[in-house]
Amino acid sequence: MILLRRLLGDVLRRQRQRQGRTLREVSSSARVSLGYLSEVERGQKEASSELLSAICDALDVRMSELMREVSDELALAELARSAAASEPVPTPVRPTFNAVSVTSLTGVPEERVTIKAPAEAVDVVAA
Repeated sequence: MILLRRLLGDVLRRQRQRQGRTLREVSSSARVSLGYLSEVERGQKEASSELLSAICDALDVRMSELMREVSDELALAELARSAAASEPVPTPVRPTFNAVSVTSLTGVPEERVTIKAPAEAVDVVAA
């Protein structure tokens, strides 16, 4: 089972360690007990949105950045779990882009434009 609190704790710990800061420093800035912050980082406690906001402020990290990183970790964990269970992993559908160069109608050869568009959406006809 993938626990969101563990992923969140891992990301918070990495953010703190990237800055070279101690639990004590961050807990003091966030005004949360050192023990509680430690439990949040280890995924043992579920952090409220207010607590997350205080920790993000103390780390000078936007909550959206934190949640994006947690989301990426969650996606990887889900893929790993699916692969381990031999479930088919859905492949994201991304459009294929074709580049088309167009020379200006003014006849100036230096004026070139490259247009990128989904391959299935564009028909190019040579004049």
